[in-house]
Amino acid sequence: MPLTHPRRSALSEQVIATLRNQIASGEWPVGSRIPTEPELVEQLGVARNTVREAVRALAHNGLLDIRQGSGTYVVATSELAGVMHRRFAGADPRHIAELRSTLESGAAGLAAERRSEKDLKQLDALLLRREQAWASGDAEEFVAADATFHLAVVAASHNDVMTATYADLGEVLRDWLREDVGRELTPGSFMDHAPLVDAIRAGDTAAAAAEAARYPFQCRPERFSPPGAGG
Repeated sequence: MPLTHPRRSALSEQVIATLRNQIASGEWPVGSRIPTEPELVEQLGVARNTVREAVRALAHNGLLDIRQGSGTYVVATSELAGVMHRRFAGADPRHIAELRSTLESGAAGLAAERRSEKDLKQLDALLLRREQAWASGDAEEFVAADATFHLAVVAASHNDVMTATYADLGEVLRDWLREDVGRELTPGSFMDHAPLVDAIRAGDTAAAAAEAARYPFQCRPERFSPPGAGG
């Protein structure tokens, strides 16, 4: 539906807000190419310069990446997510694993206390999706499914600040997982997450926290061994 036509600066802000919502809602997921400039002009009913200004603003804020000759791609779900991705892109893998373990363990314990029936149904569906992605052999599909599952666990904590923080770290964690999984899925590196869902369903806070805490270190433990240590 075309946007209304207030003064130019307000219109530009309105377009920026509309595009940001497309990204935050997941309609344009991280890694996807957004519609072309002419397509956005037609969809929004605004001038090309207004669309261009909005896209450049979101690129400057770290949500979009304008690639000449290829298009414009989503690289983060919020301004803070973009900052987080740039800030921690080269971080020590152990430190990222420790961050994941700490956040997910605390969230899983809270999820065991606070989860709703809707949360449990969502976790069951995402657990199945994760298993199907693994069976497909597509590493990138598995990374996306695994990341979505873990975000749902954190969301089941019903702690909005924790959930928002985890979501803002999402692309940092996905980069870490891509490196951890590698380009090919190998049977020995699969981690069954059914025990985590079972613990959350049972309301067992200690078991849920323990399950979540150990996952970041299971896939390729050699990444976290001290130099020269046996493996």
